[in-house]
Order: sequence, then structure tokens, then C-alpha cells
Amino acid sequence: MAHVTLPGSYLRSLLPKKEDRKDQKSLISALLSMNWMQWSFVFSGWLAWTCDAMDFFSVSLAVPILTKDPPEGFGRSTAALTNAITLTLLFRSVGAAIFGIISDRYGRKWPLVVNLLLCCVLQIGSSFCTSYAQFLGVRSLFGIAMGGIWGLAVATALESVPVETRGFLSGVLQEGYAVGYLLAAVVNLTAVPHSSHTWRVLFWVAAGLSFFAALVRAVLPESEIFIRARRHREELKRKGQVTDNRTRIFLRETKAMLINHWKLCVYAILLMTGFNFLSHGSQDIYPTYLENDKLLSSSLATKATIIGNCGAVAGGALAGYISQYLGRRLTIMLGALLIFVLQLNWLVYDRLHLLAFIPLWILPSTFPGLAAGAFFIQVGVQGAWGVIPIFLNELSPPAFRATFPGVAYQIGNMVSSASARIEAVGAENLKTTVKGSIVPNYAKVRSRVEGILIGVVTAFVFIVVAIGPDLHFEKHRVAFEEGGGNDDAYVEEDNVKTSRPSSIQSDEKRRTPEV
Repeated sequence: MAHVTLPGSYLRSLLPKKEDRKDQKSLISALLSMNWMQWSFVFSGWLAWTCDAMDFFSVSLAVPILTKDPPEGFGRSTAALTNAITLTLLFRSVGAAIFGIISDRYGRKWPLVVNLLLCCVLQIGSSFCTSYAQFLGVRSLFGIAMGGIWGLAVATALESVPVETRGFLSGVLQEGYAVGYLLAAVVNLTAVPHSSHTWRVLFWVAAGLSFFAALVRAVLPESEIFIRARRHREELKRKGQVTDNRTRIFLRETKAMLINHWKLCVYAILLMTGFNFLSHGSQDIYPTYLENDKLLSSSLATKATIIGNCGAVAGGALAGYISQYLGRRLTIMLGALLIFVLQLNWLVYDRLHLLAFIPLWILPSTFPGLAAGAFFIQVGVQGAWGVIPIFLNELSPPAFRATFPGVAYQIGNMVSSASARIEAVGAENLKTTVKGSIVPNYAKVRSRVEGILIGVVTAFVFIVVAIGPDLHFEKHRVAFEEGGGNDDAYVEEDNVKTSRPSSIQSDEKRRTPEV
């Protein structure tokens, strides 16, 4: 019967084909086969993304202090201060385009080094702002700088590792985001309360980490793909076979890519819009909610944030590993389905006062319950996120692995940039009384406004992934080589010097499963 076999056939199409995996090594064997250079690139990309998150969440953690009157803070409301978060997210797409294009044109190394140094300088600049207007201006510029990090970090870390490790390392890489948040929370817990400089200490430590990440990338060589491309071009020059300069070729191939893949660009932007609403809606002002509505101390709110990010790290790595066997799309869909079911229970609890899992995140008034809820909700949210770096990297036109994923990711950030402000404004218009004090009702906002928002967004993510493509690109010309914008511009194996295991050969060409 067609109506019975169709769903089964569709689900089977989401699973990796057996012939694509029959010669692959186990995860442990593949990880052990990686050389020190491959591990160095993975660490460099992970560290860069960790710095990005620590820089970004410094503002989220500092909001309770920044609401205080000068000179300690800026004397503005939580809703007003979330404008800094919104502006940072809005301008990140600009940085993604600028640094992604530079990276795909000139190489992975120095664009990422410069990008990290700019983050360092602007993070320090943020700490010396003395007015609300100055703070908004610097955070806007900071958004441009940090917008380039993700695409360059993913390309640096994943484009040269064995195929058997990509799912797991994708999850590890993505959860650099959670580790950055965790590090910021630790600094906020241990250093900020004991310093006369208060919130500024958090920004200084983040700036120092960005500077260290820039040094790490600076001592590593250029990407093997770009070294090969330059050698090949020099050989063609000696033979007199190169006439156009690389910039002209790059622009021509970029145009060809956009013509060939404009639908894929739109799809990736829609996907990342949903994912960014999911992430920022569940994280950006959670520490403020714990302090203002649950009346937890700054120390306990920070500890709950740390515990939540431990759940994120675990969920991301686990989901990335599972995606190697269930496929990228099916893993994301299962994660989204889990979040949606739990989110539905959240709404049922709010209306019918039934016991459910999600309310543990927002409804308890004690630290253990709130911390446990933060842990498990981030296992789900960041578990789905753990597959995204490799999924976007595999969807990306291969000559544009810095520009395409980075711009799609950051445009999604731009569209979702108002999520924190939506919650903050909603809370300030819904008051409640807690222990005799009238405070913004973040709990009601989370149980109704955000509950509906995240439920709808999760359903949206599920549908977009379900109807989307599942492509794989491997060894390919770079964007400044003739024909790099075409899908069939593969590099001949004999021309590539690589230490990658032979077990990846089954994944060396683009494949599109039947759906």
C-alpha cells in the first residue's frame, strides 16, 4: 500500500547508504589516524568559536550589573540593554560576508587571525565605554568582527578531517559555543564579584582568550587546500596557461555559484533563522530571569548557567556522533521532534497544571530544580545544533565553505536578533509579586510567549529539514581557480598530497539521496 510504504521509504532515504559506509573505519580508529596537524586545525577552529561565544555572552551575564546606575552600570532597563545583543546579531551577517569572501579568496589563515584580533580590540573597547550610547556603538562594530568567526572556524576545523569523524567533531566544534558561555559564567562567578572593575573584568578575560586564539592560528600553516591550489596555479603560470588574475576569477566563480545555488542559499538562511531563534530564545536572558524573577543570587544564577552549558556540550557531541550513523537530517529532525514534544508539554502545564519535563526549566523556585531543567533543555537544543556545522559544510558549494555557511548562519542570526528584546519587553509589561517585591514576570513570558515562539520555531525547523536536500562535497577546486563555482570541479586525486585515510574515498563526490 502506497500510504504505508511511502513513509518507510522516506525514512530509509534519510539514512546513510550502506555502500557509503562499508569501507569506513570506526570512530575511535579514525580519530587515532588523524595526524597532529589535523588535530591542530580542529583545536584552532574550536578555540575561535569558543572565543566568539565568550565575547557574545559577556553582555548577557553583565546585564544585571549594567542596569545599575553609573558609574557601575549605565542605569538602563534590561529591555534597553538587550539592544546591545540585538545590534550585535544584526551586524554579524556583514562580518560573515566580508571575512568569508576574504577567506575563500585569500586563504583560511590570516583572515581568521585578523578577525580574532579585531574581536580582542573591540572587546577591550566595550569594557571602557562610559555611556549607554558608546556601548551600543562598540557592540555594533563588534558584531561585524565576530560575524566572521563561525564560517572560518568551521572551514578550518572540518574540511580536512576523515569523514568518519566529521559528525562527532561537528558536535564538539559547535559546543565550543557552550564552552565559551561556560567560561564566561565561571569568570562572572569567580572574578567579577571580587574586583572593583566588576563587569569589565569579564570583557578583559574574553579579549585575552581571543588574542591567544589568534596566536594559535598564526603559528599554524595555511589550509592544505589553498597550498595545493597555489602550487597548481604557479605550475600553470610556468606553462603560460593562466591569463586572468585570481580576483577576476574569484568574482566570476562567485557569480556562477550564486546562479547555480540561489535556492540552496535561501534554504540555508531559512534553516539557520529557525535554529537561531531556538538558541537565542532559550539562552540570551536566562541569567537575568533567574536573578530577577526567581530571586537567585548572582552566584547561583551563574552556577545554573554553567550546569546548563555542561548539558549543551554533552548533547552536541552525542548528536554529532549519532548523525554519522542516522544521517544529518534525521538526527536534527529527531532532536527537533523531542524539543517540540517537550515544548508542547510546557504549554499543557501552563494551562492545565499537569506535570511535565519542560516546566522544570522555568517553574521551580529552587536552585536544584532550575539547574536540572537548564541542563536537560540544553541537551535537546544544543544536541540539534551539534549537527549544524557539518551539515552546512556538506551543503555548501565546496569552493565557498567559509562564505556560504557563515553568511547563512549570520543572516539567520540577524532575523532572530530581536528574540531577547521580545522576551525582555514582554516581561516588563507583565509584572508579578515575588516575596513582596513587584518584578518583571519572566516566568509568564517564558511559559506563554516564548513557549509558543519556540514551539512554532521547532516545528518550522523540522519541516525545513524534512523537505531539504542532503548533499556531500569533497575535494574540489578553490574559489580563485577557474571553474571553482561549478559542482563538478573536482580535484584529481593524483594532484592532491594528503594524509587523509583512504576510507573517505566513498564520500569523495557529491551525492543526492532519492527522497
